[in-house]
Amino acid sequence: MLPMTDTVFIVDDDASVRKALRRLLRSAQYRVQTFTSAEEFRLSGFNSERGCLLLDIRLPGISGFELQEELLASGMQMPVVFVTGHDLPGMEERAMLLGAAAYLRKPFDEKALLSSVRIAIQLRFNSRTNKTKSPPASKQTEQEER
Repeated sequence: MLPMTDTVFIVDDDASVRKALRRLLRSAQYRVQTFTSAEEFRLSGFNSERGCLLLDIRLPGISGFELQEELLASGMQMPVVFVTGHDLPGMEERAMLLGAAAYLRKPFDEKALLSSVRIAIQLRFNSRTNKTKSPPASKQTEQEER
């Protein structure tokens, strides 16, 4: 278990999802910050040095994909785990092209989520340690975790 030094930034417009994810991730010793929209996250002054972004794709206003595109364009290399309750053809491929560490379909099980977050944070650690850009992790889905 990692010490409580890594932060998971949760961006999801569903309050019950944010609450459940916050509880789960805190029980796994992560610090957690939650946001109701991409706009709120952008305005937060977040620090990407330690942690990852758990990002819903379908958000009011700016989508999760659009936020990730903005972060990449600004040079931000925060690992992202995309989540969605509205999976459509091509979405997983788009997420991977945007550098996603993982792509999870709601509802996902706790083990799949925790494994995806751990991999995302490890990618961040490896990229900083090696000072090279790490390729995206292989696809992590709830089926792979069973």
